[in-house]
Amino acid sequence: MSTESIAPLLSTEGWELLSAIGPYAEADALSTSERLRKAGHSAELVSAVLTQSRLRNKATAKFGEFAAQMIFTQAGLEQATRLPVAALHAQRFAAAGVARIADLGCGIGADSLAFATLDLDVTAVELDETTAACATMNLLPFRNARVIQADAAQFDPATVDGIWLDPARRDSTSSGTSRIFDPEAFSPPLSFVERLAERGMPVGVKLGPGIPHESIPAGCEVQWVSVDGDLVEATLWFNALARPGIRRSALLLGAARGAELHSALDFDPAAQDAPVGPLEGYLYEPDPAVIRAGLVADLAKRIGAHLVDPQIAYLAAAEPLDTPFARGYRIIDVLPYNVKVLRNWVREAGIGTLEIKKRGTAVTPEELRKQLLGGKAGKAKAKNSATLVLTRIGSERVAAVVEPL
Repeated sequence: MSTESIAPLLSTEGWELLSAIGPYAEADALSTSERLRKAGHSAELVSAVLTQSRLRNKATAKFGEFAAQMIFTQAGLEQATRLPVAALHAQRFAAAGVARIADLGCGIGADSLAFATLDLDVTAVELDETTAACATMNLLPFRNARVIQADAAQFDPATVDGIWLDPARRDSTSSGTSRIFDPEAFSPPLSFVERLAERGMPVGVKLGPGIPHESIPAGCEVQWVSVDGDLVEATLWFNALARPGIRRSALLLGAARGAELHSALDFDPAAQDAPVGPLEGYLYEPDPAVIRAGLVADLAKRIGAHLVDPQIAYLAAAEPLDTPFARGYRIIDVLPYNVKVLRNWVREAGIGTLEIKKRGTAVTPEELRKQLLGGKAGKAKAKNSATLVLTRIGSERVAAVVEPL
């Protein structure tokens, strides 16, 4: 989306029209477009309004009712911090006594909104012209926030008390965008963040949750965050923002209501000493934040469960356990992973709807589902539903028939 494509929205006519058309509905998009064109609005304005209405509708999942007053780009919305997560970022800075904060690589201004809401003085810096324009509009209600279109790497940190960064982690090409995995290829790179932290000032940085443990700098706290089971980020906290005695943690938001599991130690794959036992009783699938934080063994010991294989992030227990950190299932049966055996089970059990979960095996659930359920005629007659968990125990591949707790 170019600056020109949002420019019509910044006029009085554009803003009023965007506010007047109501919630976006894909089925009504064509008729709405024709109605607005007949009313005398330009094709350029109608296109911009409908695009923005669609983005606002999509943004509700991240921003709730605030989305109805915001401006977005497609990429900016995809990369924006969810509002409840941004609020936690802001609270940590406020608790550390930060009064003036720079949001470097602010995007459409999601984190800056949270900072400004807590009365921090916010300088939001964004290099992309269109994205900076969106951030400017989104921060207009706050006198304590301003947007600067500039390179984050050129910002003078001496003008603020704390810094928040959300480095660009995608590379734009003519065919779209692709994810960047090398932390030194981020914009700005992770080494830039470390240099800021060496000054001793409070620094927080949002990274993709897939960052390898070996790439995490020493001397910071790293927190993996999931929202309703969706892993959304890994956050590095330096200096006054880092909590004493915590090196890595998994924070669960949403239904889990802020449950957190943490460790004071660096992750060491060779030091995961949780007990290993049979796949029977109850199966537990740890939250992805727990898995990425390397806390599966810690969770097993905490709740009295055991690993079913030392290399697989599934836990089991003889009795049902109450924990927000894993999804539980009752194990009904354990079958060998054999397509013929599983197809017979599907037929005999009258399975028409099959959810397949897997870990530690290269099986493609979609393809296996087609193999097991067969054609539409067979599925129409079969009314039962089931969940199948595919995994590996040592060198043996197994399929556990389970039902969610």
